[in-house]
Amino acid sequence: MNKKFLSLAVAAMAFTSVFAQNAPADTVLFNVDGNDVMLSEFEYLYNKNNSQQTEPQTRGQYYDMFLLYKLKVADAVANGMDTTETFRKEFNQYRRDLAVPYLLDKEAEQQMIDLSYEMLKEYVDVSHIMLPHSNDPGADTANRLRLDSIRNEVLAGRADFDEMARQFSVDQMVKRTGNAHMGLVRGTATYPYPFVEASYTTKVGDISPVIDSGFGYHIVRPEKRVANDGEVKASHILKLTRGLDEAQKAQKKAEIDSIYKVLLKGESFADVARVESEDPGSAANGGDLGYFGRGMMVPEFENVAFEIADGAISEPFESPFGYHIILREAHRGVPSFEEALPRLKNEINNDERGDRPRKAMLAKLRKKYNAQLSDKGFDEVAALITANGGYDSVVIVKLLQMDTPLATTDFGAVTVADAVSNVGKIARVSAEAIMPYIKSTTERALETALFNYAVDKLPSQNEEYRNLVNEYHDGILLFEISNRNVWERSSKDKEGLEKFFRAHKKDYQWNVPKYKGYIIFTTSDSLLTAVQSYLGENKIAPAELVTTLRKQFGKDVKAEKVLAAKGENNIVDAAVFDGEKPGKLGRWGFFFPYDGKILEQPEEAADVRGAVTADYQTLLEKQWVKSLKSKHKVKPNKEVVNSLK
Repeated sequence: MNKKFLSLAVAAMAFTSVFAQNAPADTVLFNVDGNDVMLSEFEYLYNKNNSQQTEPQTRGQYYDMFLLYKLKVADAVANGMDTTETFRKEFNQYRRDLAVPYLLDKEAEQQMIDLSYEMLKEYVDVSHIMLPHSNDPGADTANRLRLDSIRNEVLAGRADFDEMARQFSVDQMVKRTGNAHMGLVRGTATYPYPFVEASYTTKVGDISPVIDSGFGYHIVRPEKRVANDGEVKASHILKLTRGLDEAQKAQKKAEIDSIYKVLLKGESFADVARVESEDPGSAANGGDLGYFGRGMMVPEFENVAFEIADGAISEPFESPFGYHIILREAHRGVPSFEEALPRLKNEINNDERGDRPRKAMLAKLRKKYNAQLSDKGFDEVAALITANGGYDSVVIVKLLQMDTPLATTDFGAVTVADAVSNVGKIARVSAEAIMPYIKSTTERALETALFNYAVDKLPSQNEEYRNLVNEYHDGILLFEISNRNVWERSSKDKEGLEKFFRAHKKDYQWNVPKYKGYIIFTTSDSLLTAVQSYLGENKIAPAELVTTLRKQFGKDVKAEKVLAAKGENNIVDAAVFDGEKPGKLGRWGFFFPYDGKILEQPEEAADVRGAVTADYQTLLEKQWVKSLKSKHKVKPNKEVVNSLK
């Protein structure tokens, strides 16, 4: 919701009361200019805004505000604001965005959440074999087939998983360990979700089908499942040993042992870590690593962190990185479902799981509206491209004139022209090369058509969405019509504002006099004298003062218009009211008043602009409201309206 809609939703739609209990929920409340306004919309807006109010209103007050709101919207419609391109574009985007949560498969969404929480309860110790992606589609296909063949051979007992990993896997860990073992997979966003899903959904000892993680192709073999024993919060001190010779490593060992003795004497772990730790990521934070679970650190580090007690400091130990000392500060178990839910939803929305409820709904929509791709249509396109000698600008022109369906639904079709218009111009290629792109753009166009059609149908199928869309529709119009008749008008109607001020001048009295004029600033005393001399010899109109001084003296002079009483501005106090010159003025350390005067009371609307503008807007609002009731015809459903009062 944008700012302007939020402001009107709170300010103009702040309704509270108890709506009628006996009136039917879907009946006409009143009619404005021939358009029915339903009681259900009245109830929806009441329910939505009621919780924001501190003082309940009567039913009559609520109805009167609601009616006024609808009259203003009717005024916007009468002025054609709902037909402008700007409104249509903004509203249609809102309408589509608001529909997204309603066009998700809720069952698939809940399954994702439930499965993700179950994954939090345990880790899976896995082995895997990985083959790479390739820019060559043929090589990609070959890698998939090879990995599938390896899987079948291992399952049949004719090949060893670790041996196959040594021969074929591109995971660098295989070279270090000599086997396919990877370690613990955690049910979070640590690894690409397809890999995590295969790890958790494949039985221990079985081998997953070939999966694409986005980084390569894999087959995964779960070795065992380990209960999640939570997370620990720890800090550490590290002395790096990677790349050092034995003598240098011995020196690091002596250093870590010395640090350990210092810690045992009660020195602050954080203070020592800041000075001594060679971990660039944590040293500045006193060695703090935050909370971490199993599988997030190297085994040597993880084992110590999970073995020692809260508050304990470990003895020095070695990992592939060097020598460590750990302070374990706290631990926590697996969060409850309610505690984990925000985190799970965030993770799901940030990987491919977030798209599955949408895809599940699209699959249902395809079935519901009999969506099908046309092999005949694709064959015609391929034949035309082949006959042309390839896909180029010449054939594109021909394709953009074809209305042959490439996909059909109960409500329409995606034509060749629709699909090709989204492919774009590319270098001349064969039909074999371009057809996959045409098919993929057809699929996307079909999904878009299904979604748009579902959005169009949604208001008649879902009352909550219908009311929400109406709220946005009317809210945008309310802002625009209010801006035209009140806010923008008050800022542009200077003559009207001044006239209003003169008629109500007694309402805008000051308690103390104020200085009204300019303060001229310079960067040096000599420049100040020069500016004073120039202004003394030349009469400069106020509207031209700033530009004239800039042109004459450059960036070392500036003029500021001020209106301030004594004590409201320390510069004005020093320049006009004999106050002390403030210190630390920076480069603008020299200043003097110019073309100013002391006003006992405001002399024009600009002197009290904020207060006058607010009051003038109130007047414009009253005049507008009065005109609304005469311009628009309202036919209330008296029985329903009376039940509200």
